[in-house]
This record gives sequence, C-alpha cells and structure tokens, in this order.
Amino acid sequence: MPEFEEVSAWVSANPVGAAIIAVFALVALVILLYVLRAVWRGAGRVFTKYVAPRPTEDILTIVAASIATGVSAQGMWQFAGDVLGFDGPLRLLLFAFIEVAVITSAVRARRNMRENYAAGIDGLAVWVLTGLSAVLSAMDAASVAEAIFRLAAPLVAAWLWERGMAIERVRLTGRSRIHWRLTPERAMVRLGLAESSDRTASDVDAHRRLTRVALAAKRARHLRETGASERRMRAALARLDRAMDQAVEHTGLANDAERQEALLSQIGALFNTSALLDLHPPVPWEPEPPQQSAAMRALMAPADEEDEQRRPVAAPVDIMQRSSWIKAARAYWDQAIEERFVPRAADIARETGVPIDMCKEFRSLWKLEAKAHALIEAAYLEHGIVDTGQFPAIPQAERVLSVNGAHAG
Repeated sequence: MPEFEEVSAWVSANPVGAAIIAVFALVALVILLYVLRAVWRGAGRVFTKYVAPRPTEDILTIVAASIATGVSAQGMWQFAGDVLGFDGPLRLLLFAFIEVAVITSAVRARRNMRENYAAGIDGLAVWVLTGLSAVLSAMDAASVAEAIFRLAAPLVAAWLWERGMAIERVRLTGRSRIHWRLTPERAMVRLGLAESSDRTASDVDAHRRLTRVALAAKRARHLRETGASERRMRAALARLDRAMDQAVEHTGLANDAERQEALLSQIGALFNTSALLDLHPPVPWEPEPPQQSAAMRALMAPADEEDEQRRPVAAPVDIMQRSSWIKAARAYWDQAIEERFVPRAADIARETGVPIDMCKEFRSLWKLEAKAHALIEAAYLEHGIVDTGQFPAIPQAERVLSVNGAHAG
C-alpha cells in the first residue's frame, strides 16, 4: 500500500488526474449515501409493515425456518455437484429447485388458510417436498452424523412452519384443529390424581362426604321399603349415622346453608330415580306445530289494562327468601354460561324453583354481563338468532281450547 509521501508526490506531479479522481470519489460517496439512505428507509417500511405487527414467535419461526432451509439448500448444492454432476451456472440455477417449491407451497398454504381456514393440498405438498429434500441431501452424506443432520434440518423447518400455521388457524377461527383424547391432564383425572374443575381440596372432600350421606340414606330407605331384616337395617342405619357424623364434623353441615342445600339436592335426585321412567321429553325431530290463526291469537292475547289492574297484587317477598332465590338462580346461570349456553327465564325457574317473574328480572340484568352478551352476540352474528327473552327459541305446542266440543284443561 503506497505511503502518504508517495501519494502526495503523485498528486503534486498529476494535479489534473488527482482532481478528477477526487471528484469521482466524491460523487461515488454521495451516491453511496443516497443508496444507503434508500435502503434504510425501505428496511424501515418493511419492518413497520411486515415485521412490527407480527408476534415475536412468528418472527423467530421465520428466522429459524430460513436457517434450516439454507442448511437443506447447502445439502442439495453438494448433491447436485457430486451425484448429478452439475457444474458452473447449471449447478447454480438448478440445485435449489425443491427448496423454491417448498417455499411456494408454504406461501400458497398460508393464503388458503386465510381464505378457506385450511392449508389444503399445498400444506401436504410442503411436507412431501421437505421429506424429499431431506432424503436427497442425506444420500450424499459422508457419515451417519451428517446424514442425520441433513435429515433433521428440513424437517425442523417444516415443523416450525406447521406450528406457525396452527397458531394462525387458532387466531382466525378461534379453535384448534383437533383435541387429543389422551393427554396428561385427562390421564391424571382418569386415575383420580387431578380435578377436572377448579375445586379446592376442601370442596372435593366436602362433596365426597355429602355423597356418602346421600348414598347411605338411599340404601337405608331401600332396605326399609323392601322389608329387610333387623340386622341389615341396624347396619344400614349405623352406616348412615357414621356418614352424617363425619359430614357434620368435617364439612360444617350444621351451619352451612349451601352444604345443606347440596345434600338435599343429592338426596332428592337419588330418591326420585324412578321418576325418570315417567318423563316425556320433547322429540327433537318432531315437526313444528302449525301457525296459529288470527282468531286463536285473539283468544290467547294478554288481558287488557283493566284486567291487569284487577289482578291481586303479589305478596311482598321476604328478604331472606329473595336472597336464597338470587343465590340459586345465580349459581345455575354461572354454570350455564360456563357451558356456553344462555338460559331462558323458564329454564332458570324450572331448574331452581324460583318464580318466573323473578327469573325474568334476574335475567334482564345478568344478560348484559360480558360473557353472556358475547354469547348472545355470537348467536346473532353466526345464526341470526335474536335474544327476546326466549333465547334459545324453542317452539311451544299449540294450545287446544276444546276437544270434540268439550273443554280441555
């Protein structure tokens, strides 16, 4: 490299050439600055438009998949030269055709996901082409370790792409593609080592002890009704007495109104099992009743204002009674909302025994809450169902005023 004195001597001997070189260098520097400025602005626009809105995991997925694809392309470069005998420009043009096909299929699959919520045949093509590239790259490996590495790199890229597609599928549809039947959580629940709900240990123990009392009471009643021997009756009553003692001692049954109500509910369900034989549930595929005529609607119309005024005024409700109604109705409402079902006032009244007018009052307030309002809005947007207090709409049977001239009650 020439020293400063040599450069100075050359400039002194050739001032015109030095000036021309200086001008060209200045122009090149200005052009380079403009190019760097344009590149910086372009990179900023690309970052703002494509990178910034994406979550961090998507960006990392793209970076890792690009590195894995580069490793796969390097293996195909060696395969094209060593096995296929490509050299020079031909090798440069043809070595990465499978990687280009993989990227093309991945882009098409993402477009299908955004438009049709499914990757389609292009998603399958990504895995097939990736496996082909992995096998071809591994065939030119010099050792087992290199073969395993060349097999793993494309599969890692495909796996990262698949996980990115799964995240986007959930983001677009709000649900995952499948739900595994065998998971660690389900296995632990099946073995009795975990709870499927968020109950605490004390709640689980209290429920188990109350269930023992209810089952012991059912057993003793059954023996009494079937005329069992005195020895069996004494044993059943002793078992019931022990279960009740433990429940009172460990669950606070004597003072807890909720536990008392839960015990009575279990006993009521167990003692009335035979009533299930007499139930007549509605047939879901039964055709809807015909539309009522104008005369029928006139007869079934509500009473006028004078009739409403002549109706007796309901007696005032005790504060404790109203509080218990609110508690029971709220418990059923919260359970139904967690099951993504907005109950009707009639449903609340039937399940809790609360008067229908009170249920209508409670429902008109609770349906404005966030979860219930979201369910009602989703039902309207997806199915066109409007919540009118009868949501979800269940057709009612047509009232019959007379049968063969005789009044039907």
